[in-house]
Amino acid sequence: QVQLVESGGGLVQAGGSLRLSCAASGSIFNINTMGWYRQAPGKQRELVASITSGGNTNYADSVKGRFTISRDGAKNTVYLQMNSLKPEDTAVYYCKVYVTLRPAYWGQGTQVTVSS
Repeated sequence: QVQLVESGGGLVQAGGSLRLSCAASGSIFNINTMGWYRQAPGKQRELVASITSGGNTNYADSVKGRFTISRDGAKNTVYLQMNSLKPEDTAVYYCKVYVTLRPAYWGQGTQVTVSS
């Protein structure tokens, strides 16, 4: 019933920018916190950024000052603007959506590759 559609990944040179989007569709209500995680080859999945329904944000130290998370409640969509990208940002990025009284939903992942 519920589907998270991720988009915006791709290949970019170091110093470039990408904007990821994650749109929740289907029978989904009362979205609370939304966030982005990433997993690089050989590493554990880690939190990149999150945003609450009230607009409070949290960022991993490695992306502070470079990434910005935002959300559009009317569209049930969360965004991740990524600037000044570095090769170490290369990973599969996953959207995560928390809803009231139910397990969280995960997106399918989108590949971000930063060259140079």
